[in-house]
Amino acid sequence: MLNGQRIVLRPVRERDLEVFITAHTEMSTRGAYFPLGVQSEPVLRRTYAETGFWQRDEGTLLIWDRSEVMVGHIEFFKSVGYWDAYELSYQLYGAEHAGQGYTTEAVCLLVDYLFGSKKVNRLSLVIVPENTPSRRIAEKCGFQLEGTARGAFFNAGRNLDVLVYSLLRDDPRPWHVDS
Repeated sequence: MLNGQRIVLRPVRERDLEVFITAHTEMSTRGAYFPLGVQSEPVLRRTYAETGFWQRDEGTLLIWDRSEVMVGHIEFFKSVGYWDAYELSYQLYGAEHAGQGYTTEAVCLLVDYLFGSKKVNRLSLVIVPENTPSRRIAEKCGFQLEGTARGAFFNAGRNLDVLVYSLLRDDPRPWHVDS
């Protein structure tokens, strides 16, 4: 478990699986910028049985608030096989959880965990330009804007540009006083 001030991050447990599957397949809570692709319930159950949604180069952690409500998830994965990097992705499971700092804290906790436990030099966030809340999260967490990947993200029936942000192992982390 990774403990923050507002949240706890922890792997998916068997008792979480029903709620996690429901949240994953509920399109209405995905927001305008989260990918619309859905894995089927059998695939999710099989993946959980085989890996627990946690492997060497990819993993999913649930975001729990301090009253033990599952408010979302955050994940890491290799998006480009030859880069020394992971991409992070996150989703809150409802608008009522937005604006409370949960995602910012989840990103900070996962960044510290990954740089502390994995031999990886780069973390990235890929964000649709109109997604102002995610851009703010990237900036608050010290990620630097590298540029625009034109037409790289297909969602809601169209190709969208995305902004690529990165944080390197040696970059300052604003939530650390000594950075």
